[in-house]
Amino acid sequence: MTLEQLNTLSVPGARQWFSQACAAKSWISMMVEHRPYSSQQQLIQHAEQHWQKMQKSDYLEAFAAHPMIGDFKALYDTDEAFLQHSAHEQQQAATANGATLQALKTLNQAYLKKHGFIFIVFAKGMSADTLLQQMQSRLKNPTETEMAIAAQHQIDITLSRIHSNLKVDDA
Repeated sequence: MTLEQLNTLSVPGARQWFSQACAAKSWISMMVEHRPYSSQQQLIQHAEQHWQKMQKSDYLEAFAAHPMIGDFKALYDTDEAFLQHSAHEQQQAATANGATLQALKTLNQAYLKKHGFIFIVFAKGMSADTLLQQMQSRLKNPTETEMAIAAQHQIDITLSRIHSNLKVDDA
């Protein structure tokens, strides 16, 4: 989709487009309301600025839309665009051996139990072993620290998805 097309989408259409990048409804509403965007750079700036206005509940809403790292069954058992993005972002981890996948599953559950939300990381290009190391390291953090780290990873994921879904106008 081009920026011009995004700017002229109906409100429901724009909501759907932005929801493929981030599931936080408040963020989506702000992004839709602030159209039209004069450039891709302005779109990205607004995405970041609006994310900074989000509350813990918004973060949790965004996090909850993600499948757990390494849960490839959830990624490929659905046709939803949001989860397809997740599948693409985690594709490097798909080559993991069974022991690594089991360790990811176990640590995912431990992380969820400790922090109350799933492990969020911008996984694009990371191997399963790297993801496992990240999870092991971050599991030790206090929840408040993890919330901030996960929120930063969420906006990185969101911006990456906006970039991949938006075609640059040739004009």
